[in-house]
Amino acid sequence: MTAGAGLLHIEAPPESLVVSGGLFHGLQLWVNLPAKDKMMAPRYQDIRGGNVQLLTSPDGGALLRVIAGELDGHAGPGITHTPITMIHATLAPGAELTLPWREDFNGLAYVLAGRGAVGAEHRPVRAGQTAVFGAGSSLTVRADEKQDSHTPDLEVVLLGGQPIREPMAHYGPFVMNTKEELMQAFEDFQKGRLGTVPAVHGMTEGGL
Repeated sequence: MTAGAGLLHIEAPPESLVVSGGLFHGLQLWVNLPAKDKMMAPRYQDIRGGNVQLLTSPDGGALLRVIAGELDGHAGPGITHTPITMIHATLAPGAELTLPWREDFNGLAYVLAGRGAVGAEHRPVRAGQTAVFGAGSSLTVRADEKQDSHTPDLEVVLLGGQPIREPMAHYGPFVMNTKEELMQAFEDFQKGRLGTVPAVHGMTEGGL
């Protein structure tokens, strides 16, 4: 979703999951827009599991889902105005993965489930932790030989992008470049100037 000039939205779990119970991951990522694009028209992308680019490591030990950006020439469906790469990787126990990475991108790994290690020094990480990589042209992730009893594999989100290096001002749900722009954003919200996301996935107007 691109907020642009302002967008009213709500994220909710699928109704079937609310009724039956179960576990799912909800990951909200905010990618800052350059100042020149801050007030562009809002837009929404409906990306489903079958739309992502699926790749495997040479030894078959890891499954990669390229969600946004590109990896070694393989592009994902997600479109962002700030160049990023976002990958959901599943590594079998003991599997190691080294991916080429743009040197002008920063890089991080967020562990959704399981235990493993990152970087050439194999620094340990586990579910709920984030590792930030230093400068370089590759990212390395390794799954521990033994995983937690509640997950068979290491599930990790690999993410990076091109730093904007512009001033940033944020308050509540608004991210702008100056305090004055923040005040304008609140006024726009209060006066009903923001757009809305059309219903998708069979949702009602109330977001259910």
